[in-house]
Amino acid sequence: MTCTLNRRGFLTASAAMATAFAIPRAGFAQPAALALQATTRTLDIDGRAAAVFGLINGNGTPGLILDPGQRFLLDLTNDLTEPTIIHWHGQIPPNAQDGVPDMPMPLLQPGETRAYDFEAAAGTHWMHSHVPIQEMQLLAAPLIVRRPEDLRADRQEVTMFLHDFSFRSPEEVLEEIRSGKGHDEAAEAEMSQPADPHAGHDMGGGMPMNGMSEMGGMTMAGMSGMQMDLNDFDFDAYLANDRTLSDPEVVQVEKGGRILLRVINGAAATVFWLDSGEVPGRLVAVDGQPVQPLPGTRFGLAMGQRLDIELDLPTGGGAWPILALREGAQERTGLILATAGAKVPVMLGMADEAAPAFDIDLAQEAALRAVAPLTERVADASPMVMLGGQMQPYRWTINDRVFEDRIPVTAKTGQRVEIMCHNMSMMGHPMHLHGHHFQVVAINGRRFSGALRDTVYVPPMSMVTVALDAGEAAEWMLHCHHMPHLASGMMTTFAVSA
Repeated sequence: MTCTLNRRGFLTASAAMATAFAIPRAGFAQPAALALQATTRTLDIDGRAAAVFGLINGNGTPGLILDPGQRFLLDLTNDLTEPTIIHWHGQIPPNAQDGVPDMPMPLLQPGETRAYDFEAAAGTHWMHSHVPIQEMQLLAAPLIVRRPEDLRADRQEVTMFLHDFSFRSPEEVLEEIRSGKGHDEAAEAEMSQPADPHAGHDMGGGMPMNGMSEMGGMTMAGMSGMQMDLNDFDFDAYLANDRTLSDPEVVQVEKGGRILLRVINGAAATVFWLDSGEVPGRLVAVDGQPVQPLPGTRFGLAMGQRLDIELDLPTGGGAWPILALREGAQERTGLILATAGAKVPVMLGMADEAAPAFDIDLAQEAALRAVAPLTERVADASPMVMLGGQMQPYRWTINDRVFEDRIPVTAKTGQRVEIMCHNMSMMGHPMHLHGHHFQVVAINGRRFSGALRDTVYVPPMSMVTVALDAGEAAEWMLHCHHMPHLASGMMTTFAVSA
């Protein structure tokens, strides 16, 4: 999942990609609709064949890349033997094209083709089935929409698509999780971990997190001794671009070159730390939305989130592993950047030490600043969304209700809404809102002008407030992007009226 875009090779790369993806250059007429197939494929995972699903473009490769100004003009064909529907995560399509079962369009039946046509939102995004067990079968792929500056920049683009995988069926995985058999006691962690999870990046521009405001009589500082649950299932493999570290993708790069690394966490239930090791980086976008550059070598991302990281390679030749570390565990995956002729190191899929929990104190989120924040407005509505649940019985809720019993969050088109996501459970929840981009404007009651996003991570016993302007009058999904949580009912709707 790589492509080179630099001044030396720009014309050649542009021509090759235009052919491969049927993408026009500026000034060309819009082509016929792109083709995308939901289909089956076979992966080699540590020497064992694995039958999975996939989203394959007309060139026979996973995912889609669109150029600046190109419409999302697409024909999706279901080549599976079961119904499916695809959500365009990070895009803001008309509600009828959003890709949620029966909201309002029905599932796409085997052999059926459905047309999509809307203005594409720029950035690093992805697409996936909105049937949870199908996403767990890898029915997902990158969806990259370039900005004009991406074509002008002297840098090489590399996409890193992360996933977790089990040889068992999703139904078996969910049953094991719900029964409690999949819960690894070793994955529990003290809320006040001795390791500094943010040691790899500079939080100098961030909001001070000491002395956090109280939340219902509870503070993070007062939670020492309480345990959070990091991982409720141990998957068989952790993948970067469909491969494990036993046979990683090796991306050829230039000495002293600049890389734009687009990282997408498409995992069903795994939070990762992205670690660039010896290669210095700058986080320049989250969820496809530009942020003021944040320097560092380690950044985290929860399920559904994306990171754009600029990396400056050393001027000498070499090979540099770019690793994704499973939070609270030793498993890892990744890819390797290597100059021509460099010796590629052998990497193990297990690290010597477990990675820390992700952003318990929200220090990473607090350090992010949007390049183009929302216009300041007084909120017309400030609904509270309570996130709850527990491991046994395995039940996860929004406002103490599962989806079938939901009470929607309501708004009117054009209203400024500030949604307060308050997590009173002992697991973190990446909360995703369809059809909107929002801005993080408060953490545990402290106001600041944070990043624009579509998926925000809310750690245990924490509150994150996001602001948005309500869009099309329709019912839009609001849910946790931890697939077993979603499958257990942790979703509601954002009901916008005219």
